[in-house]
Amino acid sequence: MYIDYKHRIFGLDVVRALAILLVLVSHSTLLLFPDKDNILLTIIQFFGTIGVDLFFVLSGFLIGTLILKQLEAGKLRFKDFVYFWIRRWFRTLPNYFLILGLNILLVLCFYNEVVEGVGYYFVFLQNFQDGQPNFFSESWSLSIEEYAYIWGPFLLFLLISVLKKISTQYLYLVVTVFIIGCVTVFRYHFHTEHVITSGQEWSHQLRKVVIYRIDSIYYGFIAAYGAMYFKSVWERYKIISFCSGALLFFGVHAGIFIFGWLPENTPLFYNIFYLPMVSISLLLFFPLATTSQGKTFFKTQITQISVLSYATYLVNYSIVLLSIQYFIDVSQVSLFLKIMILFTYWLLTYLLSYLLFVYFECPMTNLRDKNFFKTRIN
Repeated sequence: MYIDYKHRIFGLDVVRALAILLVLVSHSTLLLFPDKDNILLTIIQFFGTIGVDLFFVLSGFLIGTLILKQLEAGKLRFKDFVYFWIRRWFRTLPNYFLILGLNILLVLCFYNEVVEGVGYYFVFLQNFQDGQPNFFSESWSLSIEEYAYIWGPFLLFLLISVLKKISTQYLYLVVTVFIIGCVTVFRYHFHTEHVITSGQEWSHQLRKVVIYRIDSIYYGFIAAYGAMYFKSVWERYKIISFCSGALLFFGVHAGIFIFGWLPENTPLFYNIFYLPMVSISLLLFFPLATTSQGKTFFKTQITQISVLSYATYLVNYSIVLLSIQYFIDVSQVSLFLKIMILFTYWLLTYLLSYLLFVYFECPMTNLRDKNFFKTRIN
């Protein structure tokens, strides 16, 4: 597996690797302790959700940076934005559709059923305004990312086309703040219309729904703007920023633990404020991450985990873990066998991720640089 280390930001690889490892460790508890529920398991599973939040902010930061560079280069035509989308789609959609197809086949083989409403998954509408069905459950986050990639750049193009005398960088901020504001309004409407009775219901009906979560990507857009246009401040105060993010993150969750805040007893906090506070706390880590030099013994391993993270995210749960659970009732086996099953889960996840990345993801991603697209778009 060839990796171009010279063009990678090691600190962001650390963020990406940490995010996917948090998800994997969280899912591992379903194999080791399938019928148990205690504070330690809750914490581990909670950090699995934080792994997804890290992916959101990181995606926003990277995409926001690409858009700002495009604006700096004066690439403001609609064709330029179409080429931006084509590059993103070749990076994300082939893997998604392949794994979606495999999930459909697995349900057909295991249960002799055709997934109801599966057509929505092909256009990322399965969780657009409501919680998605219990199928290919990790795809909820991909819907949020795909719509974030479309809405922001499209609104930005429209504003640039109409307000030609206004700075494109200023319009970038306007679009970012506008989308964050709209999502906040949507969440407030949800708050006034719904009565949440459990954390699981809140997660299903709000945390994993596109129109209530797409702002998490755009907090990354704000970080990208700060990194590009306030570089000296970004680098000078990276330690202060990191400490502030840690204080905010752990302070919020300490308050939740101490005061027993839950979605059912403090709905205003959870519906409106909690998720943005998590996103903001995470983006405050990025000044330190983007300036990390990567002088560590595990640099190669961390980068490899980062490179495989998208493939790993797609295959680890629906393809590997649920298949294991279908064939083996892990609640009925000994601890030794559970450990062996867990090892098998990690090994299969790695092997499938590697194969998916090398033999499918990379070839499909490389197609975006073919002259066929460049000549027709540009």
